Amino acid sequence: MSRIFTTSFASVYPHYVAKVERKDRTRAELDQVIEWLTGFDESALGAHLAAGTSFEDFFADADLNPNAPLITGVVCGIRVENIEDPLMQKIRYLDKLVDELAKGKAMVKILRA
Repeated sequence: MSRIFTTSFASVYPHYVAKVERKDRTRAELDQVIEWLTGFDESALGAHLAAGTSFEDFFADADLNPNAPLITGVVCGIRVENIEDPLMQKIRYLDKLVDELAKGKAMVKILRA
């Protein structure tokens, strides 16, 4: 089991926020991307952050977007579409979306619309 599985989502979320804000994107855009992937609205996301939910439990509660498999590319030198562990793949999907947001990609493309 990877250490990231038991890491609290709340401990990583501020790093996501900092990453996108450094590139002139907003926390609201980040939350929109997270909602698209997980189905968590603002209150559900806030509850997970307040509870210190682990990544494992965070994604266990998520209703993953049916278009999530359209997320492709490389994160940490590994192609996300080739990751075999389902939980690790979901975490890397999120990482990839955050990367795309930080790189200035259009929201319509990030959300695979």
